[in-house]
Amino acid sequence: MMTKSNVEFLREAIKNCKRVAVVSHKSPDGDNLGSLLAMALSLEKMGKDVVYVKADIIPEDYEFLPGIEKLETIDDSIDEIDLLMVLDSSDEDRLGENKFLLEKSKIIANIDHHVSNTQFGDINIVLPDLSSTGEILFNILVELEMPIDNIIASLIYVAMSTDTGRFTYQGVTGSTHETVAKLYDYGIDSYSINRSLYQRRSLARTKLFVKAVSQIVFYNNNKIGVVKVSKKMLDETETSMDDTDGIVEFIRDTESVEAACLLKEINESIIKISLRTKNEVDANKVCQAFSGGGHNRASGATVEDSLDNAEKRLVAEINKYL
Repeated sequence: MMTKSNVEFLREAIKNCKRVAVVSHKSPDGDNLGSLLAMALSLEKMGKDVVYVKADIIPEDYEFLPGIEKLETIDDSIDEIDLLMVLDSSDEDRLGENKFLLEKSKIIANIDHHVSNTQFGDINIVLPDLSSTGEILFNILVELEMPIDNIIASLIYVAMSTDTGRFTYQGVTGSTHETVAKLYDYGIDSYSINRSLYQRRSLARTKLFVKAVSQIVFYNNNKIGVVKVSKKMLDETETSMDDTDGIVEFIRDTESVEAACLLKEINESIIKISLRTKNEVDANKVCQAFSGGGHNRASGATVEDSLDNAEKRLVAEINKYL
């Protein structure tokens, strides 16, 4: 919760810290990168010594973000950190190889909007009712009177837009749009941002998209739609798993579909699940059955299995809710 007490604890932690590290989850997306960079830049403007922690390979879609070049890979030789800001991460394991930073930090601030968050911080500001970590972050920056400029506001817009499906998801509320309206007060160029985010799909990605959706399989009177992306498909189209963005949303947008599933073959025995739902199925509960989680309408998990077996298990779990 964003109570007066935990906001004040965060205020004091920021005031008293000299060295702060900002980190987010592996497999970066727009919300975690936008939020991380916005928070780090604001802290830097306050004169703090900020470590921009790189969690994973940056998808090409987000290489245009201002400040992205500041991200760096950290190892356990790093000196003790006064304050660790963990953004958009539902649990400690989501930090991947950067999990060791939890032991290197005097104070851990956990800022997130996932309903599955485990409240692992010393300071927990977890608001599942808000659309994105970006929306929470804007409220924090305003409440704590931290610096916000055009670049920081633009990064928050990226975070919010990408994590709400361009402001179409169920978690979008009037307050979401009010926050966006306030971002315009800082002079953001939403047209330029949206063009960079959504209108630069490569020809190779288009070929992968066509190949993938042409093999969609439907179950349970077309209520469940499944697409599997194998390593062979990536090789044939000269693409990577980052190029699968947008496929699961396309499946979800089919009228009859209640649950859209994208299964990605990381290797022959590791499969990543992306699940999107509409009304009847709780995506978070389904993915929790596979030690994953996220949101009610958008969640994920990783399983040790083959593509075909993972598909059977996932469809069986979803059918429990239909």
